[in-house]
Amino acid sequence: MAKLSSSRQKALLRKYALNLKFVMTLMSIILIVYALPKQAKFGYEYEKGRIWNQRDLVSPYNFAILKSNAEIEADRKAALATVTPIYQRNDAMTADQVEGFKSDLEIKWHNAGINDKLKPKYISTGADLLTYVYNRGVLKLNARYGQNGVGYDLAVLNNNVLTEKNTADLFTRETAIAYCDSEISKSPGLDKAFLLNLIQDRLQTNLAYDAKLTARLEREVTENLSITRGMVQKGETIISKGSVVNDEAYQKLSSYKKAFEDNARINGDRKLVLLGQFLLVGITTLLLMVFLYLFRKDIYRDNRLVGLILLVVTAMLATLSLALKMQLPNLYFIPYCIVPIIIRILFDTRLALNIHLLVVLVAGFFVPNSFEFAFYQLTAGMVAIYSIKNLIRREQFLTSALLITLMYFVAFLGISLIREGSFTTIDWTEFIPFAVSVLLTLLAYPLIYAFEKVFAITSDITLIELTNTNSPLLREMAFSAPGTFQHSLQVANLAENAIYAIGGNALLVRAGALYHDIGKMENPRFFIENQSSGFNPHDKLPYEESAQIIIRHVSKGIEMARKANLPEIVIDFIRTHHGNTRVDYFYQSFLKNFPEKFIDENIFRYPGPIPFSKECGVLMLADSIEAASRALKEPDAESISIMVDRIVKYKLDQNQLKDSDITLKDLETIKDIFKRMLMSIYHVRIDY
Repeated sequence: MAKLSSSRQKALLRKYALNLKFVMTLMSIILIVYALPKQAKFGYEYEKGRIWNQRDLVSPYNFAILKSNAEIEADRKAALATVTPIYQRNDAMTADQVEGFKSDLEIKWHNAGINDKLKPKYISTGADLLTYVYNRGVLKLNARYGQNGVGYDLAVLNNNVLTEKNTADLFTRETAIAYCDSEISKSPGLDKAFLLNLIQDRLQTNLAYDAKLTARLEREVTENLSITRGMVQKGETIISKGSVVNDEAYQKLSSYKKAFEDNARINGDRKLVLLGQFLLVGITTLLLMVFLYLFRKDIYRDNRLVGLILLVVTAMLATLSLALKMQLPNLYFIPYCIVPIIIRILFDTRLALNIHLLVVLVAGFFVPNSFEFAFYQLTAGMVAIYSIKNLIRREQFLTSALLITLMYFVAFLGISLIREGSFTTIDWTEFIPFAVSVLLTLLAYPLIYAFEKVFAITSDITLIELTNTNSPLLREMAFSAPGTFQHSLQVANLAENAIYAIGGNALLVRAGALYHDIGKMENPRFFIENQSSGFNPHDKLPYEESAQIIIRHVSKGIEMARKANLPEIVIDFIRTHHGNTRVDYFYQSFLKNFPEKFIDENIFRYPGPIPFSKECGVLMLADSIEAASRALKEPDAESISIMVDRIVKYKLDQNQLKDSDITLKDLETIKDIFKRMLMSIYHVRIDY
């Protein structure tokens, strides 16, 4: 079977990539729609204390007015107050304790030193007192039913017969002991302490609180409470335009919303609701894909990155749906700002803002007070994105969290003042969900790390770690090739300032600059910046071999970088920082010394590719200009300016920047920055 041509293979790959993109997008839409609650959306937004600015709302059918939570709670308390606590009576205890008392008296009698003739009197007195007390009833007071446990009604259950009592008619153990003390005092000749001690040992509660039976009665009375009060008839005006949404109107609107949702659940077509959700989610997802196609083709072409974005969006909306189904007390507990932070760190600001906007728009169809929700989340999300526009330090996450909290607080205060019109009536505990949401937003940090590993993406956080000069590879370079290390630091400073001015990823270009020459560690003495003794090993080598040693630092650098697990986006700087230019010194030297010999020019040419991004292009210029500046014998403003212009022109003439997306205006800015920085480095006086 004949092999497919290269062009045919590429066409098939593009086709399958497009098919996979379509499948991933469709699956994301289906999963989001599946997770969303399947109910019709109530078409009105309302808040207590606000003016009803819509048309007169007329009821299309009869519905009951629901009681407010405060009314239901008041009814519940009133109903519970009618429930009499149940106590179970233990009749067997009377006889048992009387017999126990007699046995105790027999045992302790001989040691009491009392006349035996009085023994019958002691027995009868003690038995009579215990019998009376137990027949009347002994209980432990329950503070739940009376102030200090005194004077509440109860029902005593004995042999399935309920008898109404009051605690004033019964004994507690303490009042029973006091009663016995008083009665014994009325009988002269008895040792009160001895007899009272025996009786006290036999006093227990014979009326036990029946919590289960009482709770069942309470449940029965509360379950039978009505949750409605009155009716709104069909055709009756629920609220008129221009009216204030007071407590009564608010309750009618809430009741109408509940009736609407119940009616839609019973009579509505669930398939049409599903279709509506599919259309809405489909539109927003399609807009996201169009944005990627128009403005971020690099991401659009990479199904791995498209899959990551769809995963983040789907997970966020699925979390919202789960919270709605679980009836979370407050939807603001959900860390919505985690999405723009993750997208910003992994991609860029524009994409983060676009995705956050689409996610909030979809969520707004399913949350209560959708405008208020959208205002909170859009403003907080924008603050989150802006606060980490240029991520340089990890501490910026904490700064971002504080700024998001402040944004939430200002928005909360403003909305509360509009709603309440007073500071004193603001319920500050309602801000707690926002604070919890901000704390949960910090989960973005470990999630970013996980996404980096799973999807092979390099975030700004990883670049921060790579730019630490204490990393193993940079420490090794500082020790084995100190001149190259210093050169790399200067190139990093030049490139970083230039890319910051023309727009680009400053962290990325700094990381690329620090590692672009690591291949020189293989033979550091063959590079002039590492030669300190005056000896040049190239003096004893043929020009072709010298050129190959110089060129090999690129391939060796790529090899070392991959061995050290550097990201490919950083390795691109090693690969492109010389483009496909010639090693002109050795090439021209060869032509000068061997004019009669034919030589393949490619021997003296770097393999490329040429820079294909702004960052790579800026690094190429910074690398060449910094190296050339070291060869200036007397650096001054004029020589530096001529040198910078010459090198930039040479790179343009060699078509090294044609794929780097650097404009002529950008080049003027870059040259100006390089000249000023080099003058500062070489302490050249600048004319103002």
